[in-house]
Amino acid sequence: MLAGPTSIEDKNEDKVYKKVTWRLMPFIGLCYMISYLDRVNVGFAKLQMLSDLHFSEAVYGFGAGIFFIGYFIFEVPSNLIMHRVGAKIWMARIMITWGIISALMAFTGVFATKLGVSNIVMFYSLRFLLGVAEAGFFPGMILYFNYWYPAHRHGKIVALMLSAQPVAFIFGGPLSGWVMDAFNGVGAMRGWQWMFLMEGIPAAVVGVVIIFYLSNGIKDSRWLTADEKSVLIHRVESEKKFKSDYPLSQLFKIRMLYVFIGITFMNVIGIYGLNFWIPSIIKAAGVTTNFKVGLITAIPYFVGAVAMLLVSLRSERVNEKRWHTSVAAAIGGLGLIGSAYFTGNIVVTMTFITIGLAGCLATNAMIWSFPGSILTGSAAAAGIATINSLGALGGFFGPSLLGVLTDMFGNRTAGLAVLGCCEFVAALLIAVFCGSYGIQRDSSKVSTA
Repeated sequence: MLAGPTSIEDKNEDKVYKKVTWRLMPFIGLCYMISYLDRVNVGFAKLQMLSDLHFSEAVYGFGAGIFFIGYFIFEVPSNLIMHRVGAKIWMARIMITWGIISALMAFTGVFATKLGVSNIVMFYSLRFLLGVAEAGFFPGMILYFNYWYPAHRHGKIVALMLSAQPVAFIFGGPLSGWVMDAFNGVGAMRGWQWMFLMEGIPAAVVGVVIIFYLSNGIKDSRWLTADEKSVLIHRVESEKKFKSDYPLSQLFKIRMLYVFIGITFMNVIGIYGLNFWIPSIIKAAGVTTNFKVGLITAIPYFVGAVAMLLVSLRSERVNEKRWHTSVAAAIGGLGLIGSAYFTGNIVVTMTFITIGLAGCLATNAMIWSFPGSILTGSAAAAGIATINSLGALGGFFGPSLLGVLTDMFGNRTAGLAVLGCCEFVAALLIAVFCGSYGIQRDSSKVSTA
């Protein structure tokens, strides 16, 4: 049965965690928003760069997705290094290097000419290097939360961070569109080049700030009192008896690890398939300026941000994870399939895309609370990175698949339908497997009485 009413100690704990959240989340959210914008702004650049660099839809889709190959290769080593050397130095390194590479995307054609390679090869190379540079950032943040928060608080905290995803589009979409329109032709550079340059520099700047703002964990946080540190350390340590710190050699024998990877992979296919193509879908519907494309793009991401927070808050309140996540994934699948077949009207199409994206994003927020429910220590560091690196390969397959099917059939119907089916597979995996592995609810909040 569930534990009894909230005690004085529980209220004190809530107060301390509120302080921690206000200290960490605005800054971490800003970092993630910048990272996400630099990862997906290629979707807006596509509106100009395809004709400038002579790319096909399939070339664009492959190049957008190859980011995740570099991400995949270096993800686990990056997280293990962070666990060893500390969060702030490693997170700073990640942000500074990816900011520089993202800005260099502006000169894809210039570098291609100087190095004697094709624009396509240079585009693929820079996108791959961007993935290498950013590898470890997201799972590093998930691991960082494990240093601070017990598992039952992860859903809301991860949702707060992941809300930076849609926020990156809510503000970044109109910003990207405006930069591309306003700066097009300034200084002999095209608008998409200015966009990469202007949106890459902030990552490097914030990377330097990380060194002075973040602490590596509870014990070295100067902004906490001794009593507050004691409360946090006790809560995190007391929960470890419900988790397992497997030797790394045994980690890959955990069956649930592969279920988590499958769920993440299928959900990411849907998310990034949309992320890299929504601007093109809107432009194809007859929207005239890039700024207007950005404004319309913001709508589904605003709804997605609200859905993420509402689902995670309700899940935490009733202490139930599996069915909240599975239903969200199924709704995402319905929306994507609807957007594939109801294409005659931009309002109807955007309605289905909004429903699909909201379901996908809510699912994404919830599934990242799963690994912390069963793993701790080095197993959590390697496990989270493994899930994210393999699951993130969906970010390669989603855009690539949509690009190939669009070239093959002359429209996006088949591609969007496939993305929707992938979301249904994620919903099924969650419903069938997660209950038997303690993902139904947080064990540390359940009394044995």
